[in-house]
Amino acid sequence: MGTAMAKNLAAAGHPVIACVRRPQQMGTLLALGLKPTTDLADVFDCEIVITMLPDDAAVRDVALGREGVKGLTAGLAPGAIHLSMSTISTAAASQLAAAHARCGQGYVAAPVFGNPDAAKARQLFVVAAGAPVDVERCRPLLDQLGQETFVVGADPAHANLMKLMGNMLTATALEMLGETAALIRKRGLDPGRFVKLMTSTMFGGRVHRIYGNRIAAQDYAAGFALPLALKDVRLALAEAESAAVPMPSVSVVRDRMMTAIARGYAELDWTALGLVAAEEAGAPTSRHAAP
Repeated sequence: MGTAMAKNLAAAGHPVIACVRRPQQMGTLLALGLKPTTDLADVFDCEIVITMLPDDAAVRDVALGREGVKGLTAGLAPGAIHLSMSTISTAAASQLAAAHARCGQGYVAAPVFGNPDAAKARQLFVVAAGAPVDVERCRPLLDQLGQETFVVGADPAHANLMKLMGNMLTATALEMLGETAALIRKRGLDPGRFVKLMTSTMFGGRVHRIYGNRIAAQDYAAGFALPLALKDVRLALAEAESAAVPMPSVSVVRDRMMTAIARGYAELDWTALGLVAAEEAGAPTSRHAAP
């Protein structure tokens, strides 16, 4: 995701320094015409630094630093903005916003809905929150990365909460798509025809249409890998527990994702919920889809 986003910003004429944690990525970034580095200090002079990282720990390391390594809070100039586009917990978002504020810096949370293909095509949907003046400074970049930006308030944590709950709607939809496809297939019918019927009538949204067709086709190729999806599920359940809101459907999805990972499917997309549903039902499966 981050590589595609950096490429789009560079193509739009923005000077981009691409900081990566893995040196083996340097060649790929050079080939895309970017200026790669593995030294975080190389971005300290930037007015806006975008992070797209997998989890709370990685974002905290970059923003707050770790032993012997300065983070963004210590390195950025007052008035600079950390634009965090990662899907992280609301607690981490609040911690980072407070840390940047103490240093006179801005912090905007802007997680996205979409996959790497959507990132390449600039078809992401962005959910942004932060101080209005900071969000507006970031908007030209957000407009280059996605097809629409939804501003949900001044508290960065609210953007992350919205993103987590949106992912839970998707995750529970995938579970139901997998279960219904397993039943249709086990009865000897074509799940593809079922998905076409449903998406042409009652369930015409992007999730049911795109992921429904993938599950019907038993296409579980890598996209949003299961461990990352499970991370989001755990964050969502932590939010639910904190607010005393039962989320039994999400608990089911957590267990199904853990089952998939235990069966060796960690490298597959979260559509592999459909694979687990088929296996549990004893329905025919396309084993070549698994690693």
